[in-house]
Amino acid sequence: MEAKDGTLGNHVKMPARIRWTGPLLCMAGRSVLILAGQAITALIFVLRGDQTPWLAAGRWWTVYGTLADLGCLALLWRFTRAEGATLRGLVGPIRCRRGRDLWTGLGLFLLLFPLLIVGGMMSNFIVYGTMSAEPNPTGAVRPPFPLWGTVYSLGVWWVIWSATEEMTYQGYALPRLRALSSRTWVALAVVGFWWSLQHSFIPFIPEWRYVVWRFVMVVPGVVVMMLVYLRMRRLAPLIVAHWPMDILVAWMTTQPMGP
Repeated sequence: MEAKDGTLGNHVKMPARIRWTGPLLCMAGRSVLILAGQAITALIFVLRGDQTPWLAAGRWWTVYGTLADLGCLALLWRFTRAEGATLRGLVGPIRCRRGRDLWTGLGLFLLLFPLLIVGGMMSNFIVYGTMSAEPNPTGAVRPPFPLWGTVYSLGVWWVIWSATEEMTYQGYALPRLRALSSRTWVALAVVGFWWSLQHSFIPFIPEWRYVVWRFVMVVPGVVVMMLVYLRMRRLAPLIVAHWPMDILVAWMTTQPMGP
């Protein structure tokens, strides 16, 4: 199925054989894969005799998250191949001359980062009635992260995670849902929901306030990133903008924390 004019705006041609199944399954599947990664890691902690294996596993999401990325890339490869498209095509043109995409991406980061701060404050106030620092609903103590886990999280994880996330929600799902529904707002609503919900699973803590808090805090940034993509129709600058945000998240995740 194609958009009414056969394109998705900005003269970008869509594959002829797109279906609802691919975008919906890839978006929902990413959250399921993240949850599965936490479950597998929790099983390891069970075997080690940990008293709180689920919470202990959750801290390792910047390690097992790569398993979710590989699963997402496999799904994207499967569905793009069926459409006659490629994974590389989801990224769009890359403009390296004079570091154009690098500088554009860093500029976008400066635009988006304040939205994350605002989203966090808004979420704190809506869910917890305070604008203080990140809540710790379990009262858990985070010990120092192992050196190899820190090196992997800060050196490898974010490179794969940012690119896969952008390819899943923006490069793949957003333009296809826009073409299938012929309504930009429908695509923004559906993709925005699943993209924001994903953050409630990194890690997943079975406490409803925490789940809602994680969801709400990223909504402003997610919406603006989608609007930027619909304007630019290229992923490379957005991936670059995503990298420093995920590096910061990885650094915060690997730091010890008291109750």
